[in-house]
Amino acid sequence: MLALHTRAQFAGTPTNGIYKVLSIGEALDSHLPPRSVLVEQRSGSARVALTTLSQIGFAGIVSDDSPQDFPSELICLSRLAHRDVVAPGDVVRVRERGQVSVLFRRGANANFLFATERCNSYCLMCSQPPRPDNDYWRAAELLGAIPLIDRDVAYLGITGGEPTLLGSSLAAIIHAVADNLPHTRLHILSNARLFADPLLADQLAMISPNVTWAVPLYADTAARHDYVVQAQGAFEETINGLYNLAERGAAIELRMVLHAKTVDRLCQFAEFVWRSLPFVRHVAFMGLEPMGFAKLNRAELYMDPLDYRDGLEGAAWFLNDRGIAVSIYNTPLCLLTKGAWPLAKQSISDWKNVFAPECDGCAVRDRCGGFFKSAGTAWRSRGIRPILEETT
Repeated sequence: MLALHTRAQFAGTPTNGIYKVLSIGEALDSHLPPRSVLVEQRSGSARVALTTLSQIGFAGIVSDDSPQDFPSELICLSRLAHRDVVAPGDVVRVRERGQVSVLFRRGANANFLFATERCNSYCLMCSQPPRPDNDYWRAAELLGAIPLIDRDVAYLGITGGEPTLLGSSLAAIIHAVADNLPHTRLHILSNARLFADPLLADQLAMISPNVTWAVPLYADTAARHDYVVQAQGAFEETINGLYNLAERGAAIELRMVLHAKTVDRLCQFAEFVWRSLPFVRHVAFMGLEPMGFAKLNRAELYMDPLDYRDGLEGAAWFLNDRGIAVSIYNTPLCLLTKGAWPLAKQSISDWKNVFAPECDGCAVRDRCGGFFKSAGTAWRSRGIRPILEETT
């Protein structure tokens, strides 16, 4: 588990910026402007004289210690509090006080660009509670980071808050991904409420064919969905938004978060999707992440997966058998019926993922999703157990 933030000692000209960390060999071969590159110079990597790096025009180095007589035109990040947080290939935000944040991590199983903390919903289980702050600066930051991301990355996510609140700035971000990462599939998490306006759908949904809109839908009824998202009229807006996206040929994924306020209508939800939203390409049934509002609302939301696993299997296969792809995320295999295993995915971001002590000796651990790091004992099912080889 690697965090996304760490601290470092900072030397050189004070500056805030977005940089790509590269080995010297990759830096010399890179198409990137040298001023956007920090050269890896920690132990175990090839070393180059600082004067040479300065003459080439690189921004600076990542080092074990700050060298003496360090050139003022370079910056140096040294003595990282957590060394492994930053590695060659990563895109990082550097603040002059020594805060380093990873915006893109090479080799991670999931990379998401955080667009905004603002949102027009207030979901009971939101893991990233919205804030009304004016954070339009994030869009400019993402536009600076996108050209530094590895061109061979298969998938990239955009999340929030609600990204469509950015309007034309989100359009610019989608264009930037299409221009700089033409083979990358972009996954944008949006509640789709603003797409009830067909003009916004025109503006955002037709930029690139490589975009999937991942939209949460928590029930087949307005009353239930609106209660979960704590916004009256949200169900109608989301459904209208989905139809507007579909009319423009957008790829759509539905996301259903599994908890006590959603799982009792799984079968009705599946039938509603099949009959009313047949254009949906993928449905994701997602285990609850115990962060943010979910922690505050645990008493209302928590339900042991053992108590809804039969309904989950039935709903998932109902859709899958009718041609809508289905995945089950964030749920350990021992808490699913054996019949649901083919649909289960290892999905928890590697920096959030752990296994419980009870998982020791499990024969299927290498293909199990495990647990969110935030899922303490109060969130652990009574059904957690190692699956023995002879029972698989």
